[in-house]
Amino acid sequence: QVQLVESGGGLVQPGGSLRLSCAASGRFFSLNAMGWYRQAPGKERELVAHKALGGNTNYADSVKGRFTISRDNAKSTVYLQMNSLAPEDTAVYYCYADVIRREGYSGMDYWGKGTLVTVSS
Repeated sequence: QVQLVESGGGLVQPGGSLRLSCAASGRFFSLNAMGWYRQAPGKERELVAHKALGGNTNYADSVKGRFTISRDNAKSTVYLQMNSLAPEDTAVYYCYADVIRREGYSGMDYWGKGTLVTVSS
C-alpha cells in the first residue's frame, strides 16, 4: 500500500512563511509527477503546484513568485515552500503523486490526508 503523509502546516501571520513536506512510503516502482492542491472553506479543490519527474513545474497564478515546489527523489518527498502568505492562502493543502507501483504499469494517483494552513493575525 502506498501512503502520502504531509507535514508542516499550521498557523502563520500574514507575510510569513511555511514549508510543507509530503513523503511517499510503501511499495512502488517510481513516482512520476508530484504536487499540491488546496481546498479553502466553501471552495473547490484547486491546483497549487505540480512538478513532473523530468522537472517541469506548473503553478497556480495566485501563488507564482511566492510558492516554490521542489522534490527529493531519493527521499520520495515533495516540498512546498510558501512565502509572503496571505489570508486567502488559508486552506487544507493536499499532496498527490502519480505512482507507478510496478515496472511497466501505468501510474495511479494517490493523495495525502491534507494539512491545514491558516494565515491570520
